[in-house]
Amino acid sequence: MGVDPGLTRCGFSIADGGSGRKVTPIAVGVARTPSDLPLEERLLRLSNAAEEWMDRYDPDVVAMERVFERGNVSTVIHTAHGVGAIMVAAARRGLAIHEYTPSEVKKALTGNGRADKAQMTTMVTRILGLSEPPKPADAADALALAICHCWRAPHLARQRAATGGRNRLEELHRKANSVSRERNLP
Repeated sequence: MGVDPGLTRCGFSIADGGSGRKVTPIAVGVARTPSDLPLEERLLRLSNAAEEWMDRYDPDVVAMERVFERGNVSTVIHTAHGVGAIMVAAARRGLAIHEYTPSEVKKALTGNGRADKAQMTTMVTRILGLSEPPKPADAADALALAICHCWRAPHLARQRAATGGRNRLEELHRKANSVSRERNLP
């Protein structure tokens, strides 16, 4: 599952990675929250949308854009709130989360870490063999994240196996269970 996080518009996509670099798109869409609602209501709506996608498509993993400073602190904070809501939805289902910076996704799809939106949309359309570009841009970005992860996942699996370490999700569950026991939470 690819997620382009945003509080006003959040892109969701489901894609299946095949052998080699083949990626098959399954679904793509955008969840929207009205900016005039209180933050907690917007986060609830976003979390509900993420959970509906996860329940409907039962993804193996969530690939999402890593939050980074875009020059507007308010935008970054709102995006980070949205990321948290999506991460909680994924954690409830035991899904591993992989984050990619925009430049990592751009480099994976175009070979250029500074590719513009038009180049990215063109490559998403071409890679997936779509008859027309996905719209809006948040949907195309969610698909780009899914493609990036499908292409990087074999490398990540080899890396985890080579290090012999626990995977991130196992570690998160271990820590969560430890905190629950300490505080006697259900």
